[in-house]
Amino acid sequence: MSIAASSDAARATRRPVNANGVPIHTTSFIGTNWTNRTAESPPPPEPGSYYPMAFLVEQPPGSVVQSHFHAADQFQVVVAGGGHLGRHAVRPVTVHYTNAHTAYGPITAGEAGLHYFTLRNGYDPGARYVPQEAAALKAVPGRTPWQTTTAPVEPGPVIEGPARMEEMLEPRADGLGAWRHILPPHAALTGPDPAQGMGQFWVVTGGRLDGMPPLSLIFVNPQDAARTAMAGAEGAECLILQYPRRAADA
Repeated sequence: MSIAASSDAARATRRPVNANGVPIHTTSFIGTNWTNRTAESPPPPEPGSYYPMAFLVEQPPGSVVQSHFHAADQFQVVVAGGGHLGRHAVRPVTVHYTNAHTAYGPITAGEAGLHYFTLRNGYDPGARYVPQEAAALKAVPGRTPWQTTTAPVEPGPVIEGPARMEEMLEPRADGLGAWRHILPPHAALTGPDPAQGMGQFWVVTGGRLDGMPPLSLIFVNPQDAARTAMAGAEGAECLILQYPRRAADA
């Protein structure tokens, strides 16, 4: 069953946390992560276990989060502010994807700060920073380091004509892909077959989708039927981000 998380409901979870010495704010949308785990939380799954996780990071102006890696495949979506992710200038709307156990960064916020979603389909206990953890990273068996960052796309106006779709990441044979959909008022959107990959995050970047405002999320499991959602009276913009299958998932 898919999971819907409205930005209106998630707002109550916003809290200050420390990310390796950087004071950030996080807002939790789906799953338990290092920022919202409490003594009452269920025991965490094993790192890398299939487990949808989603939270919004607000990084303050001029701050730098050191290069690091995670135990799960990850999408990040820049939704406000600007800055740099490694060598790449980022601003709304930019998509970054990285395989598990791939070092990326640093993440540098510009003068307006930098806000981005962190979206995973596997459990991760928290960032491991390089160069301190470089030896541990190299020792991970069978890792396939790879990452990519898309060019930013400007939010578009409400459209009255046919719905439009743009590929942000060209679909691969293993299921990895990212698509941007721009919908006129009251248009329906049916996503790709979830069985092609290992889960999809839908990110509302404009208008309303299934009644949910911008910065709301939907997670679609690979066992689910293809998801259909409806744009509101003002139309909608939505990203669909699909994770790749691994050999163990076949």
